[in-house]
Amino acid sequence: MRLVTFLPAGGTTARLGAIVGDAVVDLALARGGAPATMAELLALGPQGLALARAALEEGSRAGGSAARHALAAVRLLAPLPRPGKILGVGRNYGAHAAEGGLTTQEKPRIFVKLSSTVIGTGTPIRKPSAVRKLDYETELAVVIGTAGHDIPERDALAHVAGYSILNDVSARELQFDVSPPQTSFAKSMDGFCPMGPCLATPDEFADAADIELSCSVNGAEVQRATTKDMIFPVPALIAYLSRYVTLEPGDVIATGTPAGVGAFRKPPRYLEPGDVVRMEIPGIGVLENAIV
Repeated sequence: MRLVTFLPAGGTTARLGAIVGDAVVDLALARGGAPATMAELLALGPQGLALARAALEEGSRAGGSAARHALAAVRLLAPLPRPGKILGVGRNYGAHAAEGGLTTQEKPRIFVKLSSTVIGTGTPIRKPSAVRKLDYETELAVVIGTAGHDIPERDALAHVAGYSILNDVSARELQFDVSPPQTSFAKSMDGFCPMGPCLATPDEFADAADIELSCSVNGAEVQRATTKDMIFPVPALIAYLSRYVTLEPGDVIATGTPAGVGAFRKPPRYLEPGDVVRMEIPGIGVLENAIV
């Protein structure tokens, strides 16, 4: 399933839906008792996903037309407009570490992003007037669906509800040019966490350990890699984080970015108003935001 949070045409209340072809099925309208928000769905664990599947089947039938909207007519919000924790992982792709002149880490490097930073696809990213080195980072976002603490690596993927695309927008001068570095602040300004367009359940991927992600700025490709280049794969990240922090439904792990970020290009390529950043992961879709 490709689950979304959306606003119907002319609507002001966010709804929970699922994409089918060129339509969005409103799950709560399709089946009574189905969760009405992504947070409610995730809180129900596997039962929530089962209810969503049943609602999607009903809404996809000929008699379910009242629950369907044209995808082009709705506004997609972030699938989780206000996640729980957003846990970021720095330098988690071998080629990205190398482009920054860094050695492979022995343990994951963790930072946090505030949940208030989240915006959806199509929503502009506002460049703060004081920020000169605005940068992009294409990332696979892992959304937790089942709570756990000290999760064994072998069991980690059973705690995943699905995946999304996340742009870990960063003010590099606060991350690299000050002492001590202010990494979490550099990545937690308003609008610095575009996410979407959907939450794709694991069955949307033939191999969740080999997912391709790419990014272009103004139509020119700047990043392309697969998650095979991760230093710490998703199961390892879940196991490591859960040793110290209880992972809860609706928490998000931003798993790191591939090589090609603006800061390490020669010359550096920072984002300016008028730029358009387009990120894509097959099975999830496209996350696109303009800089203003």
